[in-house]
Amino acid sequence: MAVEFATEDTMKIKLGYEFVYDFPQATPVILTTSVHYSRASDVEIPDYLTTDPPVPITAYRDGFGNWCQRILAPPGRIRLAAIGVVRDSAVPDVVNPDAVQHAVEDLPEETLVFLLGSRYCETDVLSATAWQLFGHTFAGWARVQAICDFVHNHIAFNYQNARSTKTAGQVYEERTGVCRDFAHLAVTFCRCMNIPARYCTGYLTDIGTPLPHGTMDFAAWFDVYLDNTWYTFDARNNEPRIGRILIARGRDASDVAITTTFGPNILESFQVFADEIST
Repeated sequence: MAVEFATEDTMKIKLGYEFVYDFPQATPVILTTSVHYSRASDVEIPDYLTTDPPVPITAYRDGFGNWCQRILAPPGRIRLAAIGVVRDSAVPDVVNPDAVQHAVEDLPEETLVFLLGSRYCETDVLSATAWQLFGHTFAGWARVQAICDFVHNHIAFNYQNARSTKTAGQVYEERTGVCRDFAHLAVTFCRCMNIPARYCTGYLTDIGTPLPHGTMDFAAWFDVYLDNTWYTFDARNNEPRIGRILIARGRDASDVAITTTFGPNILESFQVFADEIST
């Protein structure tokens, strides 16, 4: 039985971002920064992308259903920004300790891609390690929680040790990283244990957490497929959280990069916010 937490009311979250880039030449850019379509009914003010200077914007859905936008940034500085308001239930992530694990042969076909190795999740490298660490655990929710507990305790959070090329295997060896590294390692272990796991990125508020709060950034977590349902897990924080707003999901961070730039550039500033507002 799923466990949810009672709440007296919903809340509204004001969210958005501002990036300032400097491009030496005209450069194509793809942005995956819009609130996910699964939250469409919660959107009160859409988080439309704006650019300064203005440039044409086109959009498409990628193979995972994420909304992506394309621009051709002109030479020089450009500001990319969005502000939106989303309603939220004010309920923490669902907890269901009774959720069972499916045999691989019983999994829906659309989940199978999330069992495979990917750019940052080398199942072939970590398979033996995963079975040594978690083969004795109870299949299902308890196994995923054991994976989250291990990853949470194994990795020290440190922005100084972040790098865009770091894989799950390297995270396991180096024992340091940022939220995407926690997610990549947990996703890889889950896949090694035959549990479909998909990488997620989005906004995660500090609502309900003790002060002081750190500098806001986009967050990474993951979903697993148990008991015919996708459930959210977060190895970095390792506890149910309030105000988690999905942007995109895929096999790993390579599928859901916030921005993909096709040429040299300098990112001059980067700001992200997601705050509860009075109703």
